[in-house]
Amino acid sequence: MKASHCILGILLITTLALLIEIPIDTWLTSATLSLALGTSALIYMAAACLLASRWGVVENLFGGLDRVYESHKWLGIWALVFATYHFVFKANLDVWNSVPILELPKYWTRLVRQLSYVALGLIVLLALNRNIPYSLWRWWHKLSGPLFLIVILHWLSFKSPITLLSPSGIWLTLFCGLGVLAAVYKLVLYPFVARAGEYRVTAVNKENDALHLKLEPIHKGFDFKAGQFAFLAMQQKGLREPHPFTIASANGPNGPIAFMIRGLGDYTKKLCECATIGMRATIYAPYGRFKRASEAEREIWIGAGVGISPFISWLQDPDAKDFEKATLVYCFTPSRAFPPPDELQTMTKMRGAQFVRNVGGIEQLAETLRQAVAQTEPHKIHVSFCGPKGLLTKVHDLMDINRIPKANLHFELFEFR
Repeated sequence: MKASHCILGILLITTLALLIEIPIDTWLTSATLSLALGTSALIYMAAACLLASRWGVVENLFGGLDRVYESHKWLGIWALVFATYHFVFKANLDVWNSVPILELPKYWTRLVRQLSYVALGLIVLLALNRNIPYSLWRWWHKLSGPLFLIVILHWLSFKSPITLLSPSGIWLTLFCGLGVLAAVYKLVLYPFVARAGEYRVTAVNKENDALHLKLEPIHKGFDFKAGQFAFLAMQQKGLREPHPFTIASANGPNGPIAFMIRGLGDYTKKLCECATIGMRATIYAPYGRFKRASEAEREIWIGAGVGISPFISWLQDPDAKDFEKATLVYCFTPSRAFPPPDELQTMTKMRGAQFVRNVGGIEQLAETLRQAVAQTEPHKIHVSFCGPKGLLTKVHDLMDINRIPKANLHFELFEFR
């Protein structure tokens, strides 16, 4: 499922459920549109809480937690857009015979209505603001669950043709109930019941603004597949907030795990500065669905910066095979290359894969794709990408030039926030 499927599907079902309950001659009015958009905004918020729960069934539905968080972001944005129209235009008509589900004094009804819009706007604006330090942003974003309750109270206290036992009422109750349950789970229960393990740092390799961190389980580790990622929470002041990193190692018998981290934000910079052997961490994992395309005749792996991590994991996977059909393109800036390209070239050579250094621009990458098309039919070539959005756009363009179908591109979303 994609974000667009979720957004359009909820809007369509909500609108159809509402149209059943109101006179047909009022369908094409601003009040009907306002009611439909306001109701959809509420369900979008509930769905966003559901997606933030990190439940396995939700991740499976969207094909990976990175896609879940992308949909979570767009649900919040469209909820604010729809709620703005709903706030401006009256969502009621006299012929609807509207009544509130929960009777409140007029003052409190009006106050809850205003607070619900402010709450939604605050949630979305805080979530999209990248200038807020991660530790502060995370705690502010935790307010989404409690603020969601204010929006539910607005629905219950405001006059509308929706009743609890009507189709739209049942639809709303179902989603809001799941949203509240997911919010309570994430805020209260997640640290105690989520898949997690306690680890100890056993090796630290720092170079410039990058860090290679190795950890081993204190008690028992967890199984994971090459290409997945984990949420790392160091047991140290200022670093306790779980942060997502791609696992840069293969699943081993004793449960060791490694991460490639570059100091780009306030959290990662502090981690790169403070990480030392012996530090303890809690790791929540595994997540993600970044897998090799075993059915492809030719594989092109493109890793940029720390986006090289999942490919390191693939190369170290003892159960993997058919590396002779794979080419790893390492995109890096010489002064910031980490790990060193020579180290990656040795790894690829040991597994029988090809290695290409793409320094600076995209010339080597473009030549690699041209050579692949010359040797293999374009529709039989699969491209796996992990890196920044700017480079992803260029990869799209190169695939178009070489007639490689867009469906043959699998990429890990590089940023959650």
